Amino acid sequence: MGISESSISYLIKLLEEKSDVLITTHYNPDGDAIGSSLALYHFLCTQGIKSKVLIPNELPSFLQWMPGVNEAAIYVESTEVGNDLIAKADLIFCMDYNGLGRVKLFTDQLKAASATRVLIDHHIQPENEFDLAFSEVGVSSTSELLYQIISEAGLISTLTKEMAECFFVGIMTDTGSFSFACNRPETFVIASDLIRTGMDVERVHRMVYDTYSESRMRLLGHCLGSNMKVLPEFATAFIWLTMEDLEKYEYQQGDTEGVVNYALSIQNVAVAALFTERGDRVRVSLRSKGEFSVNEFARAHFNGGGHRNAAGGDIFMSMPETLAWFESLLPSYSAEIHKSLANYK
Repeated sequence: MGISESSISYLIKLLEEKSDVLITTHYNPDGDAIGSSLALYHFLCTQGIKSKVLIPNELPSFLQWMPGVNEAAIYVESTEVGNDLIAKADLIFCMDYNGLGRVKLFTDQLKAASATRVLIDHHIQPENEFDLAFSEVGVSSTSELLYQIISEAGLISTLTKEMAECFFVGIMTDTGSFSFACNRPETFVIASDLIRTGMDVERVHRMVYDTYSESRMRLLGHCLGSNMKVLPEFATAFIWLTMEDLEKYEYQQGDTEGVVNYALSIQNVAVAALFTERGDRVRVSLRSKGEFSVNEFARAHFNGGGHRNAAGGDIFMSMPETLAWFESLLPSYSAEIHKSLANYK
């Protein structure tokens, strides 16, 4: 795990030997998933290495402007093309996910592939499914980790403006515009290096955060005004969205991105959750302040996981059952949550 001289050497050797390179990322891709994948795509182009990015499902609209995104293949739009890319690849990069199950739609195809699999990721507890793993939980994002790998390989001089924009989106979105997971000085050194390429930081920020549709803003208003419950006795708040809510506000992929953080931003709230109804299941997004691990909480109760302070999962219950189940769990964690809040202050 991590970045070692031997792992860098092995990666360089793989790139020299392999000809069909595929870059994959996780289901419901976020800014870091797309940013790191496209940054790697552009980097490989500078090395004269042809590659293809395969994304499981649709991108959020606020990421569709990114350089190189139109060259990517979307699996749900053409499963035949996606399966062919996996079957022909002799080197597959697994970006921003710690287990093959995270891609969901083509997990079995990845497991059956004869290609060498390289993990580049910053989530905890990676699965033992990769031939080479760069796994660093201490970095802000997979994008930052990829930058460090390229730098350690002595190839960062190939940094282009297009690469910089992709790296920056990944780092910016996974730190909430540098508001969390960014206490490493290296994160800001890298950001300054990216800016030196001539990228327009204000434009990049605007393209990601200032492109909300009216329906998305009204959905957010509905979340905060009608569908949020605060439980002071457990220092917890949660928001829920039913299928009816999503239809009413013309939900598009990515419209709920960041909504859970509004609940977490409430004073004296240390744990926040967003419950979104998805057909036969409820999708759960969890956030926390301080030492309380929502990763462990998600693993224990919601078939999921992630980071200590940001995790997610799924539960196969109705929305009312899910909310009741969540509230029933809180008394057992109350002391731990309040301790985390006290130490966080």
